Amino acid sequence: MRHQILISILLISFINPGFSCTSAVVSGKATDDGRPLLWKHRDTGDVENKLVFVEGSTFDFVGVANRVDTLSQQIWMGSNEVGFAIMNTASYNLNQGQVCDVPDDQEGLFMRAVLEVCSDLDDFEAFMDSSVGTWGLAANFGVIDARGGAAYYEKGYYDYTKYDVTDSDTAPEGYLIRTNFSMSGKKDKGYGFIRHGVTSELFSEQKSISVDFILQSATRNFKHGLMNNDLRSDPLPLDKSDEKYVLFQDYVVRTSSASTLLIQGVLPSEDPQLTTLWTILGWQPVTLVTPVWVKSAALLPHMVLSINGSPAPINAAAMALKASCFPVKRGNGQDYLLHSQLTNQAGTGLLDMILPAENKIIDKTKALQTKWRKKGIRERDLKKYNKWLESYIRKTYKKDLGQEIGK
Repeated sequence: MRHQILISILLISFINPGFSCTSAVVSGKATDDGRPLLWKHRDTGDVENKLVFVEGSTFDFVGVANRVDTLSQQIWMGSNEVGFAIMNTASYNLNQGQVCDVPDDQEGLFMRAVLEVCSDLDDFEAFMDSSVGTWGLAANFGVIDARGGAAYYEKGYYDYTKYDVTDSDTAPEGYLIRTNFSMSGKKDKGYGFIRHGVTSELFSEQKSISVDFILQSATRNFKHGLMNNDLRSDPLPLDKSDEKYVLFQDYVVRTSSASTLLIQGVLPSEDPQLTTLWTILGWQPVTLVTPVWVKSAALLPHMVLSINGSPAPINAAAMALKASCFPVKRGNGQDYLLHSQLTNQAGTGLLDMILPAENKIIDKTKALQTKWRKKGIRERDLKKYNKWLESYIRKTYKKDLGQEIGK
């Protein structure tokens, strides 16, 4: 019996990183500009992520993939050229007592398939209806489209439950949040209840949901939903020499946090190619956002790409900076954060440096969006923007964070 208990504990410890994604679907009626938002804060055992451009069978798309997936067969969040966007969080209270003849954990394969062929929520539902029982799925899929559609689909092997975020009865506040359990699944089973609670509380404090809020508050949320302490608030360590450790579990940001994608949709009257993918390709407290659009592989910043299987440059830099926050390498050292490296009273922590630097990227991107919404998206503008973005990020990491970003 003791042997069985030990095995169970070891298995839980092994698979725990996959339990941790936090997400939201926000309809246009809840945002500050009327455009829908799709957010996924990704946690995974594969913390080296990359951005990929894929020429699909019907539609091209951009998505986040694991670096080791050299063929980009699995996409974990992304958007296609017609503004259809999808992400998922794994659910652990669906398919109770059911069996399926296909392998489990096919969410990445599934999302790649639908990004290639779906243009809106109707297409997505038709895809699911026509392929019942052919996918090993247990997930909450968040979806938005260029026609104003926004919904969660809690999808198992054989059926799904839709939660329309534009329906005031379903989503009175205009948004819904999911972690790693489904509302339609078995009650009190699954994971992520603490993260769901603290994220819901944070969202409820906003008059409207904005890109800035999700990037700088929701996906860098260091408030613990159970203990009610906030690592971004007092009492903070004095400076970087202050060796104060905190037990780092059940926050939205975790040691297994790998990337964030915030997809900002368009108004129904706008060009779907204005859909913006605000990408944080690395541990969120130490990674600057890199906004991209679905145009071509040549129009993605070099630093988010994996060339010949090598780490994406910004991801590699983030991994090096993250290591300084978890200097204890023995035993369960990964569970203990050296708080002063993240934020401190002197304002010299990594997060203290990242957030002000990111404001400039957000402001410049918004100015470009405003221009394109009036005059249309122009490739020469995007090339110029990407050149500025890469230069600015490299200089910021070297000057403020002491970290070179490789070529």
